[in-house]
Amino acid sequence: DLRMSRGLGDVYKRQVSTQSTGDCKKALVEADGDFEKAIELLRKKGQKVSASRADRETSEGIVVTRTSADKTKGLVLALTCETDFVAKNEDFVGLANQAADLAFENNVADVEALKALSVGSISLGDKITETTGKIGEKIEISAFETLSGEAVVPYIHSNGKLGVMIVLKNVNGADVEEAGKDVAMQIAAMNPVA
Repeated sequence: DLRMSRGLGDVYKRQVSTQSTGDCKKALVEADGDFEKAIELLRKKGQKVSASRADRETSEGIVVTRTSADKTKGLVLALTCETDFVAKNEDFVGLANQAADLAFENNVADVEALKALSVGSISLGDKITETTGKIGEKIEISAFETLSGEAVVPYIHSNGKLGVMIVLKNVNGADVEEAGKDVAMQIAAMNPVA
């Protein structure tokens, strides 16, 4: 009916980044057309999936970096999941970039502070839970570091799964990005643990 069609569109639009159209329609039908109740049902579904996958290992993922315009501050963040297929998923990559942007813009100190920040009307932690519900795999921020110094140089290996960020000292204003990337590439090739 017309009311259900409009309702589906509204619920889908508000949840577009985390739920499929089919899930939105099911939630809206279950909620007897109540938009807010349907959204809450979708959130609860995500929480259930997240809880059921809590003990799973997250060995795949993506590393993203951010640096300030003057290259004196940097951030590296690893968002991990269970499979490489999900690590390439548009929603997953978007979530990693959104988390990195939030962390960098708000200068947060740790993962818990980052997860408490708002992404629209919900926290990043809730957004991760919702994305877990949509994708069906455990997702977590497994590494998060900030660095500062005279010259911060990031390097992401071609597969996107390994990132290195270094701080160079005594650069005296010289452009050291190329040399920094060479050093970072060597570090990545040695496959360090931390």
